[in-house]
Amino acid sequence: MRDKDTKEIFSSPIPLTFVNFYAQCMLSLRIVHFVFLLCMYGIRCLFSQKMPEIQLGSHTVRSHGVKVLRIHMHDWLILLVLAAIDLGLNLIEPFHRFVGEDMMTDLKYPLKDNTVPFWGVPIIAVLLPLAVILVYYFIRKDVYDLHHAILGLLFSIFITAVLTDAIKDGVGRPRPDFFWRCFPDGKGVFDPITKNVMCTGSKSVIKEGHKSFPSGHTSWSFAGLGFIAWYLSGKVRVFDRRGHVAKLCIVFLPLLLAAMVAVSRVDDYWHHWQDVFAGGLIGITIASFCYLQFFPPPYDTDGWGPHAYFQMLAESQNRDEALSPNANSLSVQQTELESIYIQSQHGVETSRGYSGDTNPILNGRESGRHLSVG
Repeated sequence: MRDKDTKEIFSSPIPLTFVNFYAQCMLSLRIVHFVFLLCMYGIRCLFSQKMPEIQLGSHTVRSHGVKVLRIHMHDWLILLVLAAIDLGLNLIEPFHRFVGEDMMTDLKYPLKDNTVPFWGVPIIAVLLPLAVILVYYFIRKDVYDLHHAILGLLFSIFITAVLTDAIKDGVGRPRPDFFWRCFPDGKGVFDPITKNVMCTGSKSVIKEGHKSFPSGHTSWSFAGLGFIAWYLSGKVRVFDRRGHVAKLCIVFLPLLLAAMVAVSRVDDYWHHWQDVFAGGLIGITIASFCYLQFFPPPYDTDGWGPHAYFQMLAESQNRDEALSPNANSLSVQQTELESIYIQSQHGVETSRGYSGDTNPILNGRESGRHLSVG
């Protein structure tokens, strides 16, 4: 009898739920391993890339931080104004769109909790990109890149937030779970003449129920993660035409995370698919404009650094030529400039003697030196 019981135990099939759980765990581990390898490859790219460096002094937070902040003080004040506007848009009552009894058929989805909570959105859209920017600063020690990346990121977030909340309040589209927000007891009450809803639920819950279009979670996520995708594409030189597909994976990883946040909004029945699509479009568009305001396009020769960096070099060049027009006074700066290597659009690293794409700052210094010698 004992042998029979033992045989039945060992011959019984493994429960299907355990098999599914094991398969999900293995898939999750593979995804985590793949993401880990991508992150390690990205860090290796940041360390190994021969970024053009012009050593005109150390540009750290301690040495140049106050100067950079003073120049862009008005930009930081505008950010405070945008934050105040967005706060006001969240306090006002949104437009209460007409919701008839026959419309409730499409608004009876269950009222669920958020997969991505409200407090998690700033972590994903702001703190995570900020961490990437800080890591790059500790690698390269360039306060111009640090300041303009943070400023561009915050502008992307706050402009997107103002646009999103303004449209939310103006449109007042009901969420897919509006019925249960309006009637928590499940008993619908409608105006006998207009057939409009007469909500009996909590005012704050009903107010939030009129903010479906566009999705704030999605727009914030694409604004922050879209900006950092642009930022990484310039730093790892994704358009160097060398065919490193892993670089594309690094750039698309933040966009994938933003897309999963968008999908969660539909899965939680907090948004219609049109809300998510519009939110993503707003976020990625604002992120693109804000990035290109502070940085050249990633496919550009100087796509690795901010505009302000090259403007600083041009001003330094003009100042040196005005103070010391002799060729000898430019020898130190010229020697430092000879260490520049520029990634051409054909994927070949060229020095300043190459006849292809060259840096305009370098060309200006070279022509000035020849004029002074002559």
